[in-house]
Amino acid sequence: MEFLFLSLLLSAAYCSAFPAESDEDSEERDAKFAEEYLKKFYDLQSNGGRQSRKESNRQFAEKISEMQKFFGLEVTGQLDSNTLEVMQQPRCGFVDVGEFSTFPGKPTWKKRDLTYRILNYTPDMPRAEVDLAIQRAFLVWSDVTPLTFTRVYDYVSDIEISFAQQYHNDNSPFDGPSGTLAHAYAPSSGIGGDAHFDEDETWTLGFYGINLFIVAAHEFGHSLGLLHSRDPSALMFPTYSFIEPSEFRLPSDDINGIQSLYGAQEIPDQPTEPEQPNQPNNPSTCQPNVTFDAVTTLRGEILFFKEKTFWRQISQDSEAEHHLISSFWPLIPNHIHAAYEYLEKDQVFIFKGDKYWVLSAYEVTKDSPKSIYQLGFARTVKKIDAAVHDETSGKTYFFVDDKYWSYDEQTQSMDTGFPKQITDNFPGIGTKIHSAFQKDSGFLYFFDGQRQYEFSTAERRVTRILKTNSWLKCKRGNKMNTLRRIFQK
Repeated sequence: MEFLFLSLLLSAAYCSAFPAESDEDSEERDAKFAEEYLKKFYDLQSNGGRQSRKESNRQFAEKISEMQKFFGLEVTGQLDSNTLEVMQQPRCGFVDVGEFSTFPGKPTWKKRDLTYRILNYTPDMPRAEVDLAIQRAFLVWSDVTPLTFTRVYDYVSDIEISFAQQYHNDNSPFDGPSGTLAHAYAPSSGIGGDAHFDEDETWTLGFYGINLFIVAAHEFGHSLGLLHSRDPSALMFPTYSFIEPSEFRLPSDDINGIQSLYGAQEIPDQPTEPEQPNQPNNPSTCQPNVTFDAVTTLRGEILFFKEKTFWRQISQDSEAEHHLISSFWPLIPNHIHAAYEYLEKDQVFIFKGDKYWVLSAYEVTKDSPKSIYQLGFARTVKKIDAAVHDETSGKTYFFVDDKYWSYDEQTQSMDTGFPKQITDNFPGIGTKIHSAFQKDSGFLYFFDGQRQYEFSTAERRVTRILKTNSWLKCKRGNKMNTLRRIFQK
């Protein structure tokens, strides 16, 4: 069985010489598109003229409901705008329900030491970058299982990797640019485990084009025996979406799935110095390359989140305290993505994936977590990169990739006309924001990797470029034991 990444992106070009499409024509086009989508992915049967219109409509509504349930949409059985929007996302060729899903019979590799071979290369990337992307895509799975992956060159391997166009001798031809991205086969002999990548795509290691690392990591999940998850934050979710490779961590849903097949990684005991319970190792904030997952204020303090821990800067004159997140808030997840404080309600909002938690003073509210879609985000948004509330304008800004949204806390709704490009209203801070906060009215602070930009909201310009750790009183400590990270050289 194979899996195909299919881009179902529609485009239409209109010329003034042709009549504009009527609402009736548009509805008919959308209905036809939805029918073809349901035939491909939800086994909608073609009536062939043998069914009544009533029966056809009933089956269509049932399949719409099935698809809406899978993607977590409101189940209406109607082709509404949200449902159509999800249908138009780039996606994989087969849909499988469940928190995580495996092939029927759970086919797996009977050995734990697997080999792979790269048969050819895409001209889009230097060979060394292809090698790196493939190697680190395998690390995604070897980091959480007993599996190992060794590259071979001179003989047939367990997992053969190749780039190909159109027909390529496996009865599953690619379809040119912006269509099928890749496909892979379940564990077995012969073609089993092999992964093919469409050469007509533009492969990259970054945001533009198709990120080879992300697609390869997904495909190798299939090569190891996983189907698809209905969890939108999972790597094995059917749709393709970009994730910054340096920030990628395998979600728990994927870990549960792969460990159900192969078990957990066996880590030998290593002698370590004893630590106090619930106390993290104390990393140095003096390192020039220190970065943060999220930054926010809390009743005059500044909190800097990183992985499982956070620094607590109580005042400018005090040394920052370093704590485990779980020691303060057991209900808050590690590796959060964004955070901001809303002073008027004495609340802090913590974001990870498509959910957020609310701190009222220092306590997590009972109705946490909530869905980010309740804030007005489209289902295409899978996570928030950064967030900050601006006391000057009274707006909360959410940053996702190279765009941002403006949220009105008073009306609890998104402002119209968004998202917009970050560069439209925040010139000079770049196109990708990792975290942000406001300490003093009139200035916002944006973090991009190891740089921090002080931005004047009155002058709409960057006034200073600072080191990431400029707010923390530099303190050297013991090296922190960290997990190996994908794409960390």
